[in-house]
Amino acid sequence: MIISHKYRFIFVKTAKTAGTSLEVFLGKHCGEDDIITPTYPLVEGHRPRNFERSFWPFPELFSFNYSRDNSIFCERRFFTPIRTFKDCYKRRRYHEHIPARVLKQRVNPKIWKDYHKFSFERNPWEKTLSHYHMQSKVRGGTMTIDEYLKRGDYCLNYPFYTDQKGEVMVDQIIKYESMAEDFGSLCRRLGVPWDGSLGVNAKGDYRSDRRPYTEVLTTEQADRITRIFQREIAMHGYRFGE
Repeated sequence: MIISHKYRFIFVKTAKTAGTSLEVFLGKHCGEDDIITPTYPLVEGHRPRNFERSFWPFPELFSFNYSRDNSIFCERRFFTPIRTFKDCYKRRRYHEHIPARVLKQRVNPKIWKDYHKFSFERNPWEKTLSHYHMQSKVRGGTMTIDEYLKRGDYCLNYPFYTDQKGEVMVDQIIKYESMAEDFGSLCRRLGVPWDGSLGVNAKGDYRSDRRPYTEVLTTEQADRITRIFQREIAMHGYRFGE
């Protein structure tokens, strides 16, 4: 996550969308007063700063509906009352994968209103395959795709950039597939130097099988991913094989 006062933007980081590479690239151009969160694991060339700050937790606690109906917000992204109090106690006001709905409570309202807020999204079948390879390698490299799907720890990103009603909270969601064009256009708009490449491929060594998802996923696996990601597919118009 980045809040840049120099370029007046807020980057809400999603999963498996080159988010860490984006943080490293943007962080190199940001000012000393900008807020940049650490990445885990640590990445060479990334310099986090100004993310450890105290905050008053109660407005945040009363603004969220921690109910079973919103379990994806509470469990998948770990934002429960206990998490809020832990962040407050540890002065962890900002961190890597903070959802927009939480970030809005912790940032100055004028900054939230005036700065350009953006996020990234990715084809759900390709994103799932990338996430599978990462999870498999972390667990020794023996996990199959079916075992991964049964675990239920899916790479759903919409909770990062929507509120609890499912309304988008950021100004722009850039597709991973059109990053070179659309992110380049955004950089030029914001004044961030851009030469057509991020210049880094952080966390890109998890996946050795580079075949497209259409050649890897079975029909049953693809259909299951379609059901799991139906909200993101509807939001962004993704189609299998396109």
